[in-house]
Amino acid sequence: MLDLLYRTLWYPALPFALFASRATEWQSARERMGLGAPWLTDSEFRLWIHVSSVGEVEAIQSIARRLLRDVPHAAAVVTAMTAAGRDVARRRITRARACLLAPFDCAACVRAFLRRVRPHLAIVTETELWPNYFLEARRAGAKLAIVNGRMSERSAARYRRLLGLFGPALGAADLVMAQSADDAARFASLGVPPERLIVTGNTKFDPDAGLEAPIRRELMGFAAERPIFIAGSTAQGEEEVVLAAFAKLRAQFPGLALIVAPRHLARVPEVEGAVTRAGFKYVKASSCETLQADVMILDTMGELRALYRRARVAFVGGSLTPSRGGQNPAEPAAARVPVMFGPYYENQRATAEALLAVGGAKVVTNADEMARIAANWLGNDEARAAAGRNARECIERRSGGVSASLMRLRALINVG
Repeated sequence: MLDLLYRTLWYPALPFALFASRATEWQSARERMGLGAPWLTDSEFRLWIHVSSVGEVEAIQSIARRLLRDVPHAAAVVTAMTAAGRDVARRRITRARACLLAPFDCAACVRAFLRRVRPHLAIVTETELWPNYFLEARRAGAKLAIVNGRMSERSAARYRRLLGLFGPALGAADLVMAQSADDAARFASLGVPPERLIVTGNTKFDPDAGLEAPIRRELMGFAAERPIFIAGSTAQGEEEVVLAAFAKLRAQFPGLALIVAPRHLARVPEVEGAVTRAGFKYVKASSCETLQADVMILDTMGELRALYRRARVAFVGGSLTPSRGGQNPAEPAAARVPVMFGPYYENQRATAEALLAVGGAKVVTNADEMARIAANWLGNDEARAAAGRNARECIERRSGGVSASLMRLRALINVG
């Protein structure tokens, strides 16, 4: 009954969904309706890879590139829920046949997409549990795998209340590869059978992924030869805390520069206002009109991971207030950068606690604590190097998610 209601309500909701998704440009609207995908041929091994946004592209890119390299006649269509995710996928997964906005989870839209792509294998990342994606892909004959599966207790409770809708969808998955044992237990609580469930670790723990990407010359020119503090994936209200800490740090380290990377680019004007009110000159990464500034606002997508290589210390956002659950601290840690984050990191609990245990990260709750901990690392090269080394080694020990996931996906392909 719940499944039927969900399917039925999508049809009157479609005009509103198009408006809410801002798919006003013709090609974007076609992609949302499932009509923008290329027609893949019978001679190809056809892959559909679905992500939410930029972070999931970073998590799946190594797997996607290796499958496209190693599977004979492989052709992939990548879909993303956001335009930013689509654009980064085009840069990261260059051999994909197409990178598109994802179709709405309306059965008719999903079927239109599937008629064109006809995937042998559909790969869904992390938390993208869209019922019609799963059910229609299964009906179309695709094998279906969740890669880098993640589920908070809050999400699991919500899915359990709607088990009549999400239970059949998860039952369509041939393989669920979870980031942690806790994530696996939550998938199991929704009815995923143990023979289809495995813990592979986090595929974002490819510690050299950020080391491979070049940094734009313009970004290398900002604060050249100066120590840099990077605040990555910040949420509303966190920039003010970071800027207050930065002001305190500048009294002790006058050459220090700051890069602020808001999680959502729609908030860039808000961040500009916060920097101006704090009394700092800034430059935006998209223009780099002048490099004579103490603050850079990273208003581009897909460059933060590589840019962490320039940092002396880092703060990872979405963690100072309870609403977000924290962003991924593995990226600065892999670059040997000591990491700070707030106390609300439940979405990254396993990684965060591992980094805390080895001294590669510290929890901060306000600007004073952030300034004090950053100053301890900035003022002591030996301590900072040791913390960065411990952070990197921690991530290396937790790596292997890419290899484990690829092994299982190849087995699924061979079975198919």
